[in-house]
Amino acid sequence: MAPPIKVLLVDDQTLLRSAFRVLVDSEADMEVVGEAADGAQAVELARSTGADVVLMDIRMPGTDGLTATRMISADPELSGVRVVMLTTFEVDEYVVQSLRAGASGFLGKGAEPEELLNAIRIAAGGEALLSPAATKGLIATFLAQGGSSQGDGPSAAEYSERLTALTGREREVLVQVAGGHSNDEIAERLVVSPLTVKTHVNRAMAKLGARDRAQLVVIAYESGLVRPRAE
Repeated sequence: MAPPIKVLLVDDQTLLRSAFRVLVDSEADMEVVGEAADGAQAVELARSTGADVVLMDIRMPGTDGLTATRMISADPELSGVRVVMLTTFEVDEYVVQSLRAGASGFLGKGAEPEELLNAIRIAAGGEALLSPAATKGLIATFLAQGGSSQGDGPSAAEYSERLTALTGREREVLVQVAGGHSNDEIAERLVVSPLTVKTHVNRAMAKLGARDRAQLVVIAYESGLVRPRAE
């Protein structure tokens, strides 16, 4: 049997953390290894507990979730840690920045218990957590920002240059990823196997320097490969 997924809860609301702890600890395949009320403490606990997944609130006093996520992503010793941002609203003003900071995805605090547990498992498995509504919100945010997010990462020109390293098929798969499609859906659309799609996704991530699938979506839009279109 595989060891349980180690989960770190980060939120300044004690009651909410308690509720999450009861939920997570009720599952046989996961356990809460720590709780933090601010981002700085979260980074320390991520190191000391060996957490696999961090449920991170974006807005907290002191060091916020966005800053803490950047710190975790920048630490080579924490390269295996996956961060799932918790937001009051699924479409949040900080979503793009969160993904660029290294978050694997985000989830609304009003999500159903099964959604939260599934999010932890998806993140622990190395996949991105981007629901159709979340992807739509991400695109809307790019539209509102003129097609580019703000942050300290590579510029649109740099991402565009990196795209030249992709094969035609990898670009095709990247466009599908940016549309919020799963590997199985992409496989059906391109008439290939899901394993082949996964291989293309992994190669695109390596060539583009993307931490995970979530950042591929950001890169696809920032590079101009995919252009958001208002409905």
